[in-house]
Amino acid sequence: MTVHTFHLAEVPAVVGARALLRPPTPDAVPGLDHAECLATMRLGAPVVSPDRLQLRRLAVFAQWRDEAAVDRFLYSDGLGRALAGGWHVRLEYLRRWSTIATFPCLPVRAGRWEPDEPVVAVTLARMRAAQVPRFLRWGRPVERQVRDHPATTLAFAAYRPPHTISTFSVWRSAAEMEEMVHGHSTGPEPMRHRDAMAERARHDFHHEFATYRFRALSEHGSWAGRTGILPSPPA
Repeated sequence: MTVHTFHLAEVPAVVGARALLRPPTPDAVPGLDHAECLATMRLGAPVVSPDRLQLRRLAVFAQWRDEAAVDRFLYSDGLGRALAGGWHVRLEYLRRWSTIATFPCLPVRAGRWEPDEPVVAVTLARMRAAQVPRFLRWGRPVERQVRDHPATTLAFAAYRPPHTISTFSVWRSAAEMEEMVHGHSTGPEPMRHRDAMAERARHDFHHEFATYRFRALSEHGSWAGRTGILPSPPA
């Protein structure tokens, strides 16, 4: 069964740079379909800031043919061993909005979920260079909205030069995530996400853009001293 993973790890600069320049490929890693390697960013951080692009903190989003392939990679591959010292979550794919060429075979919908169950959201985009200033103007308020939302247990963005950006967020429930997306959540300026999506529809920031929803299967390791990042499912 196809499985996705999202990894976070503190790595030496040379390991992070190598992963950004030459991410793992299916030819080199048995059982891998595709991997995106990015440097993490703190959501909502100033544009020019050490927190905005954290080169020693690596994020990897990957699709695998099965969990055995994940285990082999973490045990026997150089990058995999570096990632094994951090945190990762194994994911069951549920839904996508739009598509991106590097993940071409995912159906629009692959499963059902309950409104009160935890979900994980991943976005992946290829930016238009000329649209970066406009994207930052609309996107940074949304970053802060997601980061500060009481229903997220982890949220951040990641970037690979020159034009790939991703966001990752863990939500206490699908219903609370959907409320935020549609502007129905409580808190200041609840329409920020909805307004930014309307602006993207008016004039797209990206060459490609996709949002994916997952059910978390398991989590492994720790991140920034934290364990138990995934919310408990409803009883």
